[in-house]
Parts: sequence; C-alpha cells; structure tokens
Amino acid sequence: MHVLITGSSGQIGTNLGLRLLSEGHSVLGVDKRLNEWTDAYPTELIDLTDDHTLLEHALNNSNGHPIDVVIHLGAHAKVYELVETPRRSLENVEMTFSVLEYCRRQRVPVIFGSSREVYGDVHRHITEEASADFVVAESPYSASKIAGEAFTYSYAQCYGLNYLVFRFSNVYGRYDNDQHRMERVIPLFTDLISKGQEITVYGREKTLDFTYVDDCVAGIRLGIDKLLSGEVQNQTINLAYGKGNTLVEVAEFIGKALQMEPMMNFQPSRPGEVTRYVADIGKAVSLLGYHPKTPLHQGIPRAIEWASAFRDQKALSS
Repeated sequence: MHVLITGSSGQIGTNLGLRLLSEGHSVLGVDKRLNEWTDAYPTELIDLTDDHTLLEHALNNSNGHPIDVVIHLGAHAKVYELVETPRRSLENVEMTFSVLEYCRRQRVPVIFGSSREVYGDVHRHITEEASADFVVAESPYSASKIAGEAFTYSYAQCYGLNYLVFRFSNVYGRYDNDQHRMERVIPLFTDLISKGQEITVYGREKTLDFTYVDDCVAGIRLGIDKLLSGEVQNQTINLAYGKGNTLVEVAEFIGKALQMEPMMNFQPSRPGEVTRYVADIGKAVSLLGYHPKTPLHQGIPRAIEWASAFRDQKALSS
C-alpha cells in the first residue's frame, strides 16, 4: 500500500507514518517543513496554499508508485493563535482544496483530519456526529474545519470521491513537545511544573477529551483498511478516548508523574476556546471496531517518559 500523508512532519502524521512503515507499507510525506523527528520516509516540501496543482506536479515528478489513499492532516492547528491570525484559517481551507483537487484528478480516496472544534462549545453535551451545528462557528479554526468537511462532502457528491472524516480531540503523546513551533497544553504544563513554575489554567472547569496518540493512530489505521476495502466509506467519525478530564486533573496527573505539586493560576477561557467536549465514540466502535486503550492517567506518564528519553538522546547527539 502506498500512502500519502499531508502534515507528515506533525505529531499525528509522524506517528502514523512510522506505524505504516513498520507494517511494510510505502509512505510519502508532504509538508512545508522538514520532519524534525525522523527521516525514515521522504518528505516533499510543498506549501499547499500556493497553488493547488503543486501537489500533483511534485508527486508526478518524485514518486514512481500510484497513491492508494491520501491522509490529509496538514493544517494550522492552535485555536487561539488562529483567533489572533485568522488568515491561517483560510489557509487551512486552501490546503484542503489542494488535496481534494489532487484526489479528484487522480481518483484517490481521502481521509480528512477534522476536529472536535466543529461542535463548538457543547454546553448541551451532545457530540454524536450528526449533532454538529454549522450555523455558528466558535472560532476561525473551527470555521476552517467546517469548511474543509463541507468541501469534502461536496467532492463526494459531485465527483464520486470516497472519503472518511475523522474528528480528533486533543491528541497527545510522542512527537508533541516541539513547543517552539506550537504550544500544546500537556507539554507546556509538563515543562513548567518540572521547573517548579506556575501554570495558567484557562478555565477551572474546562473539560476536554484527551486522546493518546497510539489510540488516534490505531483508529486512522482501521479507517484506512475499511475505506480501501469499501466496507466503510463516506462517513464522519469521532476519534477520541470518550471520557473527559478537566485541565486541573491534567495538571494533577502531570504533578503525580513528576512527583511535584503543581502551582496553578486560574484565568477565564480565552476567546474561541471550547470549554467542554466529551466525544461520543459509538460510531467509531460500531463501524471500525475502534477501542481506545489509554486513559489520561496512564497516557501522561508515558508521554513524560518519552519526552525525557528524547531530551536525553538529543543531548547525547549534540
């Protein structure tokens, strides 16, 4: 199987690419930056916002194998940063358009990495896939994912493009501690708590569904096989753990793993941020046979252990 992954230098893309390689599949990455974690698979450096034909031209010139499936993970992903720089949200839509055009021309099925942000701030606590309300987008980032989903659905309707849409939720674990590029809450809290510094919790009662990266990748992997076999096509599916934790609990789990007491400063949630989300994963279970295995209290120590080993290895090699 020959798999194209956009956003291949990011956390999910890297973990997925390495898993596919370990299974003997061919992986081609597409990103606008080199992968700082691994060089195990080739990466085409392409800015998908520049020209929607760039992807097609680059792949025709560089890859001798036809692509079996495209996993589109490329996006600007930090919600609050996109509130401050909304142009990046439009770029997310442009990237998705470029990928869909490639898939349309080449007749290649696509898996689109969407987000729980499409549900908005779910005070009513309904997160079944059909319950997303596209009338009101909470942030420019959520609007970009809504638009990306809508384009995907339209390409299926008009051009017969087969797809799966996966709505991810707060994925964490290996290859997520590149804080210089994108600030993520678990690596950020871990860094500050380990140094005995105060953390800022934006929303004392904020409750989110944190997904360990191995569970996320396992779900995508199931989706690839189901999509290519024709068993499951043209579906939108939540991929998450299915239980919620507050940011206070996140900090407490990190403190326990580090054997340090976290110092917390509480502030209101920032504009555009969701304050409650717990995924309904029933569709993933029934359609894909998806069963996440890693609750947050087990995943955080694994993430911290990996980050520590990575820092030690990097220090030895420098």
